[in-house]
Amino acid sequence: MSTGETFGRTIQLFLVDGKPSGLRKATIHGWTGMLFVSGASAFGDLTAREEVDRTGVYILAGPDPDRAGGTRAYLGSGNSVAERIKQSALRRDFWETAIAVTTSDDDLSKGHAEYLEARLIELTTQAGRVVLDNGTQPETARRRLPEVDRANMEQFLANLKIILPVIGLDMLKPQPRAVSQSATPPEERTTGDVRFEIRHKTGVQAMAVEEDGEFIVLEGSEALTGTGYVQQSYGGLKERLCAEGILVPQGTDRLRFVKPWSFNGPSAAAAVVLDRNSNGRTEWKVRGSKQTYHDWQQARVQEREQT
Repeated sequence: MSTGETFGRTIQLFLVDGKPSGLRKATIHGWTGMLFVSGASAFGDLTAREEVDRTGVYILAGPDPDRAGGTRAYLGSGNSVAERIKQSALRRDFWETAIAVTTSDDDLSKGHAEYLEARLIELTTQAGRVVLDNGTQPETARRRLPEVDRANMEQFLANLKIILPVIGLDMLKPQPRAVSQSATPPEERTTGDVRFEIRHKTGVQAMAVEEDGEFIVLEGSEALTGTGYVQQSYGGLKERLCAEGILVPQGTDRLRFVKPWSFNGPSAAAAVVLDRNSNGRTEWKVRGSKQTYHDWQQARVQEREQT
């Protein structure tokens, strides 16, 4: 067995009332932590759970009213998560998902919960994937815990990093290298990555790489604008990129990426670049070839099957 080998994990997702839209309970095999997840309609079921009336942390998340396509979240902690999350939910109207995090053996202290809250805020801020609705950022260094307790809480956080994306909230995941290392020239920080390109008949060109399931359009790429297509699923996202200065005008009919941007897939990236709904699996091609993203992906599947 080689060092650094990773192992699979068993995540149990239990539909409390048998409905996918109702209250859900999520756990990892061998971990005492547990999460309860609900939308607004099942919020009363969440706060009524005996396990939620314990010390822990919670998250309220939903669409960011100020950023098209963005997510806003509020993080908190309390000796009774049920009481604190109800108070926080009443003060905020953006949230659509409520998540309560406690333990099966009720072994989190107030100090543990406050440490987790501070670290969650810190990690979320560093990742930059969602906008926090918290007014202040607690200093982790001031959440003094014994060394053993800090180690246990960091392991607790490691499990949260695994389970939160499974329930649809990927707020702790660090940005891809192609985004986080933007001070390094793109050719250097994407060494070894397969590069994809779009070369449009108008002369517009865009370059992208895929990293850990995310499709990143690199700075210097161009995007069409003002094409007149009205069926633009990603129009709101494009407006957001312009508002945030990711896309800037370049001439009268195109925009330019001045920073790299991570999309949730090649089709979203192609739609923004071509200013119309697009099938990114065929629009993006391996740089310098006619091989589409789809064909490249199928070739990788075949390679794995042969090894």
